[in-house]
Amino acid sequence: MYLDVSELEPFLVLASELHFRKAAERLFISQPALSKSIRKLEQKVGGPLFLRTRRKVVLTESGRVLVPLAEKLLRESKSAFELAQQSTEGRAGSLHIGFGVATVSEILPRTILRFRQTYPNVELQMRDMSTPAQLRGLLDGRIDVGIVRMPVDDPRLQAVSLFRERLVAAVPSALPFDQRKGLASLRDRPFIMYPRSVSETYHGHFLAVCRSVGFTPRIVQEASELFTILNFVRAGLGVSLVPYSAIRMRVPGIRLYDLHMGEAEWRIGVAWNKLSNKHAMIARFAGIITNVVKGRRSGKC
Repeated sequence: MYLDVSELEPFLVLASELHFRKAAERLFISQPALSKSIRKLEQKVGGPLFLRTRRKVVLTESGRVLVPLAEKLLRESKSAFELAQQSTEGRAGSLHIGFGVATVSEILPRTILRFRQTYPNVELQMRDMSTPAQLRGLLDGRIDVGIVRMPVDDPRLQAVSLFRERLVAAVPSALPFDQRKGLASLRDRPFIMYPRSVSETYHGHFLAVCRSVGFTPRIVQEASELFTILNFVRAGLGVSLVPYSAIRMRVPGIRLYDLHMGEAEWRIGVAWNKLSNKHAMIARFAGIITNVVKGRRSGKC
C-alpha cells in the first residue's frame, strides 16, 4: 500500500482550513467529493485523520504526523516534475564534453561559466581528449559534445565551425628570432612540445609544420599542459609551437611570433552525434559557445 500524491493535496487543504466547505471551495470540488477522498485516505492509513463534530474539525495525532510528510512528498513530486520537464527542454541533466589543447586557455572556460550561470541544473563533465578520441567518443556515447579540429567527415556526426586557430612560435624574450626566415630560423634550437599520447593531432601538426620548412624538431622536453610549456620556454629550456590563443595566458618572459604559414592554421568546431537523445541540451551548449566566439571576435568577452 502506498500514498497517491493526488490524495495528499485534499488532505493538506483540509488540514489547513479545518472546514469542509472552505476546503472544498479551495479545491473546486464538492463537499461529498472531498469527504470521499478523505475517507479513502483514512482507509489506507488504517484510522481517522480528522475528528469531525458539528462545530469543528480537528486533526488526530495520525493527521498531525502525516502533515509534514505529505508536504514533503508534494514538494518532491513538484520538483521531480519540473526537473523532468527541464530535462526534456535541455535545461537539466548531464553533458559530457570533450576538448583539446587549443580551447583550454579561453573559449572553453568562458563557455562553461556562461552555461552554468544560464543552466544551473545541467552537470558538465569535462574530458581532455584528442580529436580522434573525441570523434570515437561521440559515436560510442562516452561524450555528448566534442570541441574538435575540423573537418568532421563522419556522416553520423554534425559539426559547426567556430573559429580559426594557428600555431605560433613561442620563444624566450632574450632569444633573437629572424622574422624573415620565420620558423626555419629555429631549426637548430631544442623544442618543447605536447606528447603524442596527450594529443595525437596536435603532435602530428607540430611535426608537419616544422617539416614543411625543411627540418624535424629536436625534442628535449614534453609537457601535457600549455601553461607548463610556456613556462619551460620562459626558463630557456627550449622553444615551442603553441596555439595563438596562448597569448591570453600572459606568461612573462616569452614572445609569440606569427609564422605566416597556411600550414600552421586549422579550424576548430563543435561536434555531436546526430542520434543523440540530448539534442536539446547540446543545441543550448552549441549556441552558448558560438556566442562566446562571436563575443571574442567583437571584443565583448
